[in-house]
Amino acid sequence: MDTTERPESAESEKQPLLIPEENYLSSGVHIGTQQKSADMKRFLFKVRSDGLYMLDFKQTDQRIRTAAKFMASFSPEDILVVSARQYGQKPVRTFAKKIGAKYFAGRFVPGTLTNPRLEDYIEPQMLLVTDPAADQQAVREALNVGIPIIGLCDANNETKNMDVIVPANNKGRRALATVYWLLTREYMKNKSLIKNDEEFGMEIEDFEATL
Repeated sequence: MDTTERPESAESEKQPLLIPEENYLSSGVHIGTQQKSADMKRFLFKVRSDGLYMLDFKQTDQRIRTAAKFMASFSPEDILVVSARQYGQKPVRTFAKKIGAKYFAGRFVPGTLTNPRLEDYIEPQMLLVTDPAADQQAVREALNVGIPIIGLCDANNETKNMDVIVPANNKGRRALATVYWLLTREYMKNKSLIKNDEEFGMEIEDFEATL
């Protein structure tokens, strides 16, 4: 479904990266899986000798901007962010607490978006998932209630239900910390909560899960 425009536009080529290229590479944001889906083919730029598909971090950079701008059209309390994956749980909690969003870190309780009788029932206006496969229950319920979905999508993810795709390594500890750190910073800039990067005052380590 991905409704965002193709990131290979001339405009995106002019923009400097949100962080230096070496920071993307050292965090492993671009390191995909040994399987690829047809959906993600356009975000891949090569396959390594060990069979891992490499994601185009320049497209990741552009899609982080797109996702943050889209999220900024919502009030923070109307945003729900989830991660069933272990290494995504601290980034999700840190992101949500910093901007004031709702979150699920760990198992997503069935019916959270669809069963008003549940004690934890919520009515968000949009959903951000760390992995469309691992977070498929949240995705199903968001589709059921008709709210848009942003997904961090690895090389092997199916993306048909995503409104905005952010191509990224959604399994790596440092990679997830980097993506959520950038999403938090860029959301706050789009909301005029901070004027520039220097005002953000958080480091990638603040988002990184401990071993």
